[in-house]
Amino acid sequence: MAATSYPSDPSDWKGRFIHDLAARLDTTGRVQLDLWAPPGDLPGMVNSANSPGDTRWLRSLLDNGGIAHLLRRRPVAGLLRARGILARLRAACGRTPADIYHVHWMQLALGLPRDGKPAYVSVLGSDFGLLRLPGMTSLLRHAFRGRPTLLAPNTGWMSTELQARFGDVARIVPNPFGVDPAWFELQRAPSVPNKWLVVSRITRNKLGDLFDWGAGLFGNGRDLVLLGPMQETLALPPWIEAKGATNPAELRGQWFPQAAGMLTLSRHDEGRPQVLIEAMAAGMPVIASRIAAHTDLIRHGETGWIVDSQKELCEALLQAEDEETAARIGGAAREWVRERIGTWEDWARRCVDGYEMLLERAVPHGT
Repeated sequence: MAATSYPSDPSDWKGRFIHDLAARLDTTGRVQLDLWAPPGDLPGMVNSANSPGDTRWLRSLLDNGGIAHLLRRRPVAGLLRARGILARLRAACGRTPADIYHVHWMQLALGLPRDGKPAYVSVLGSDFGLLRLPGMTSLLRHAFRGRPTLLAPNTGWMSTELQARFGDVARIVPNPFGVDPAWFELQRAPSVPNKWLVVSRITRNKLGDLFDWGAGLFGNGRDLVLLGPMQETLALPPWIEAKGATNPAELRGQWFPQAAGMLTLSRHDEGRPQVLIEAMAAGMPVIASRIAAHTDLIRHGETGWIVDSQKELCEALLQAEDEETAARIGGAAREWVRERIGTWEDWARRCVDGYEMLLERAVPHGT
């Protein structure tokens, strides 16, 4: 398994889901996993596929914001780093015996050796956005052709475009990331005054219309706490309380129990934001902007709110702060996640089923 993000320790927010995925795959007892990723604590019987040089190089990549951030903010440096990623991954595949390759970040498939071995490709929001780059679809089609390939978007809304671009060279089978069962058991007691959370990397696109729409709605009698690392230099308005980066343990133990709800007005390329799924699993009201990643997850007025203006945001906040409404919407959201997405164990089971499908060469692919 290959990924370009991974938590360095239990308190690190970066790539936490990759650790959770690896841990659950390991516990199935059906997979021997070698992980090529930035350094960190490896769960169970998972082995590192890194060379010493890979470990140092991948750590430096994360220290510089990660490959997706570099490609957006410093394209030339990002492209040079991307070439380094692909070369190092190809070398790691050459020295590590494997029956199947599993890559997180679709463009990592460009670094796989041309050996015909099956590839399971997890498709996330950031790499889905990179399909807009000229020539990217052609490069990926070349990488998928000649090997059994399964593309596993973490949300169904990506499937139509993936089918149009790659349906003749790969099988598309959505596999949404699960959640830790502990989120379903979280007990909440919202504080007074009402405290709303925004959990996000701090960039203009990730915050979206927050500054404009939030003005006048937060401050006097309603707090807004922003949790996440500053990745662009932005002047935050005084009504935002920025608390820095966080992690799932801190969210579960400190922030989620006391929050009135979660807010995201992101305009960023998103797949299916994991923190929103965790908030919904915890029974927390969620208000979100109208992008595909949010409308695919939230049923407006049933499991949360989708807003298109400051007026709609104001109305949604008032509804979500009503105790009876919050309990009804939060309960429906929790059950939706439980039934439609499930836990990491459910994800791992679907993933191993995909591996077996590939190994049986039941997945159609080009020649």
